Amino acid sequence: MSQTDTALIDELREIVADVLEVEPEEITETGLFAEEHEADSLQAIEVLARIEKNLRVAVPQSELPNMGSLEGVHRVVSQYKGASA
Repeated sequence: MSQTDTALIDELREIVADVLEVEPEEITETGLFAEEHEADSLQAIEVLARIEKNLRVAVPQSELPNMGSLEGVHRVVSQYKGASA
C-alpha cells in the first residue's frame, strides 16, 4: 500500500470514528460499522457528507451499501477521487 493510500485510510478512519463517536483505533479496516459500532443509516449519510466536504470528492448516495467498512469506504472514495481528479 502506498503512503498516499495509508494517509487516506488514516483520514477516513478519523472521519468515521468522529461520526460513530469511537476512538480511531477501534475502527479496523474490515470491521463492519453496523455490526461492530451500531452505526445507522443517518450516520452513514453523515460519514458520506464529511468525506465529500473534507476530501472534496463527490460520491453518490447509491454507493452507501458499499461503504460498510473502512476498506469499503476507501475503495469507493478512491474510485471517485480518481474520477474527479
